[in-house]
Amino acid sequence: MDFKLKLSGVCATMVEFKMDSDFIVSDVMFTSGCPGNLIGIAKLACGRHVDELVPILSGTVCGQRPTSCPDQLAKALLHAKNESLSKK
Repeated sequence: MDFKLKLSGVCATMVEFKMDSDFIVSDVMFTSGCPGNLIGIAKLACGRHVDELVPILSGTVCGQRPTSCPDQLAKALLHAKNESLSKK
């Protein structure tokens, strides 16, 4: 399934990704934000299970902000997983 979610409290404005029926993430792409960091995060996330990524990324902060792009990605992944489960 394809997902596209707005981000909140960070420089990136949106994240798009695919997640298969086994909750493996692929094709992660951020809109705006710090390109090098976000491309790196996207590459590291691809091919991994949502349940592996969420604990690693959750709670990461950016400077004085209480969230970050990795934290927002974790929230988006959880949202996508829960949405997929509710459709089954």
